[in-house]
Amino acid sequence: MYVSLLGLGHCVATPLLALFSLKAKYRHSLKARFFARGYALDFKPHLWLHACSLGEVKSLECLLNAFEDTPLLLTTTTQTGYNHAKKLAKDNPKMQVRYLLFETLLFLWRKDLDHLKALVVTEAELWLNLFATAKAVGAKTFLINARISHRSYPKYLRLKPFYTTLFKNIDFIYAQSVLDKERLESLGAKTPCVFPHTKLFNPPLCTKNYPKLKNLTIVGASTHPSEEALILEAFLRLQEPAQLILVPRHPERFKEVKNYLEKHPKLKGDFSCFSSGLKWGSKVLLIDALGELINFYAIADIVILGGAFAPIGGHNPLEPAYFGVKLISGVHIFNQESLFAWVQNFSLVQSQELAPTLAKHAMLKPSHINTQNQSLQTLVEAIRANARL
Repeated sequence: MYVSLLGLGHCVATPLLALFSLKAKYRHSLKARFFARGYALDFKPHLWLHACSLGEVKSLECLLNAFEDTPLLLTTTTQTGYNHAKKLAKDNPKMQVRYLLFETLLFLWRKDLDHLKALVVTEAELWLNLFATAKAVGAKTFLINARISHRSYPKYLRLKPFYTTLFKNIDFIYAQSVLDKERLESLGAKTPCVFPHTKLFNPPLCTKNYPKLKNLTIVGASTHPSEEALILEAFLRLQEPAQLILVPRHPERFKEVKNYLEKHPKLKGDFSCFSSGLKWGSKVLLIDALGELINFYAIADIVILGGAFAPIGGHNPLEPAYFGVKLISGVHIFNQESLFAWVQNFSLVQSQELAPTLAKHAMLKPSHINTQNQSLQTLVEAIRANARL
């Protein structure tokens, strides 16, 4: 019934999917996922890992390293996730990367899965037919980094019968927190346990080494609309020499933020864009390029983490905390509560509290990550033992 209904929806949505596939952002992913373009596998995998997008693919790097000698399939759903996965597979002949076929098309891989020993899925990628397909060929199924946010939990409860059926197809569940564990159990999950997000075991790596600045260095990271203005106003009220580095979350907003900075009366043009060459003397530096955030975390004194001053859900606090910065975020971290639980010394503030908190930054303690003596090897050994890899 489930696949039949999805099949009907797939057929009805085909013209719309074809239209959206003309857009650069979806050109490759939609054709691969919903029209099975380039789906064929190069070899039969023993291990199948699935992650949604760029961040989730990065979180699996430690597992990919642990299973580098195992014939492996890594699937993803977004263009950015796929691009990063292809980079990871570049020097590993035993690793192949594909977009995840939509539920109605997964049967196309069935003939190549007879050697599959384990399926490992991360976070909230709860696709019933994905897990059912793995179970049908005798593979063990794992859900890691599992979470259900406070905001989405009521929606899950309304579909509890569906999720109870889905969880029957998952053998092992590793929840990010005790609260996630309890929510998963209430939906029918079988004996989940609490284990840290694998991001804790993936130390961020700098691709460039920038010099530490003499003045106070503040990074406004992964910002969304209105947050650049909020952070800039708080920054301009500081009574000491300082530099602000702004890193918008989405590249399509680079031009918008640049226009805002150009017109800001208090800046009077005292800003520069990364794409035009680094100008360390500028009061504000706009990072209008991808892949640079980690490099600027490494030289930051303070990080103001975006995505949480409006009800967006927040962003990953582990990366800045790794560098021991003083960490400030908005209060709307409902998508990242489990990650914040592993971070010591951070400040959650309302929008109106940002400026006074920043002014008293000397009183803030450096953040750091506490793994609570958990080890990645525990998870690796559980997968190996239960799947007989």
